[in-house]
Amino acid sequence: MIRYEDLLRPTPEGLYCPPGDFHIDPVAPVARAVVTHGHSDHARSGHGTVLATPQTLAIMAERYGEDFAGRREALAYGERTERDGVEVSLVPAGHVLGSAQAVIRWRGLTMVASGDYKRRRDPTCAPFEPVPCHVFVSEATFGLPVFVHPPAEDEVARLVQSLRQFPERAHLVGAYALGKAQRVIRLLREAGWERPVYVHGALERLNRLYKREGVELGPLAPATGLPPNSLGGEVVIAPPSATQDRWSRRFADPVRAFASGWMLVRARARQRGVELPLVLSDHADWPELTATFAELRPEEVWITHGREEGLLRWCELNGQAARALRLVGYDEEDEESGPEGEDQATERS
Repeated sequence: MIRYEDLLRPTPEGLYCPPGDFHIDPVAPVARAVVTHGHSDHARSGHGTVLATPQTLAIMAERYGEDFAGRREALAYGERTERDGVEVSLVPAGHVLGSAQAVIRWRGLTMVASGDYKRRRDPTCAPFEPVPCHVFVSEATFGLPVFVHPPAEDEVARLVQSLRQFPERAHLVGAYALGKAQRVIRLLREAGWERPVYVHGALERLNRLYKREGVELGPLAPATGLPPNSLGGEVVIAPPSATQDRWSRRFADPVRAFASGWMLVRARARQRGVELPLVLSDHADWPELTATFAELRPEEVWITHGREEGLLRWCELNGQAARALRLVGYDEEDEESGPEGEDQATERS
């Protein structure tokens, strides 16, 4: 009788598929890797072969250089490939551009490694697609009942309201370079903000990549070479750490904002000196996580990188078999130090 661990098992390098001889989002260089998305805690350089969506491969090349792996294998959403009798396909995860769930099938067994995901609408990436499976591997970044995130549109409306209320002040929004920054910009456009959005240099390359992939961001301008007290009444998007350093002093009495699911925890906002916390996450909150489990009803849920205990308890109370993988090496809310310098200002939501 086939056991789940015969197809996927946790190892120090990450989830490993013995019959296919590959890892999923390995945290150290391996011979063959399946990468779910481009955040640097999941997409590392130095692997022999990387299989991912075309967008994720493009993001990795942008961040690490064209030689980030010995070989690339692009697999579009819905396509299937086979490795030593193991079928692999990628379906949207709704996290960031190109993010995917890895669907692994072998001898009648289906396991889904979802990577990072969210269930709510995001105008910058394909929405999450549920896949019936025997085992669903889920993140738990916001795996506590307290984490109920408001609608993203409402949070961006608060930003627009503040711009109208304080037209003499620059609004400096901290947002991670991959996914969050582009989502904030796109939501601003949908809210009717037509003026140029000013961006920190660490965001420019990924913004261009998003545009090449068909995500319309509207007029953007560099937030560089400006005189003191600049950009009153304008929006500036920057890596979170840049909003706290000397770079930010050029702006007119800035309103410091931060777009992150962790802004629901007011103590974190105070610690960062955030005047306008925007609760905007690229991860599933508690209702999304538990609704996904209830919708899929897999034979087992495997829970990893985050608040595992809360979700384990929910599963126990709801008759869902579950276990914690306790994988290490994955950051919360993508608070990453990216190789292209988004944390060299210094700079995972």
